[in-house]
Amino acid sequence: QVQLVESGGGLVQAGGSLRLSCVTSGLPFANYAMGWFRQAPGKEREFVSTISQSGRNKYYADSVKGRFTISRDNAKNTVYLQMNSLKPEDTAVYYCAAASGTWYIRREDRNYDYWGQGTQVTVSS
Repeated sequence: QVQLVESGGGLVQAGGSLRLSCVTSGLPFANYAMGWFRQAPGKEREFVSTISQSGRNKYYADSVKGRFTISRDNAKNTVYLQMNSLKPEDTAVYYCAAASGTWYIRREDRNYDYWGQGTQVTVSS
C-alpha cells in the first residue's frame, strides 16, 4: 500500500519560514519524480515545485521561485519543501505527489500517480 504523509505545516507570520516533509512508503521512492502542490480556499489546486528522481532537476512555479527550495533524500524516502519569506498568499493546504516514469516537468496534477493527504500552511500578515 502506497502512502505519502506530509508534515511540517503550521501557522507562521509573514516573512517567516517553514519546512515541509513528505515521507513515502510502499513505492520505490528513488524511481519516482516528486512534486508539491497547494490549494487555497475557494481556489483550484496549483503546482508549486517538482524534483527529478536523482534530485538534480528542479522546477518551481514563478510565484515561489527564489523563496522555496525542493529537495529529496532517497535514503529516507522523503521529499522536502523549504519555504522562506512566506507571504499571506502562500496560505493553503500543501500536498506532495509522486509520479512514475521518465523525468519531465510535470505541472499538471493529472500527471501524478499518488498523493498525500495534505498539510495546512497559514501565513498571517
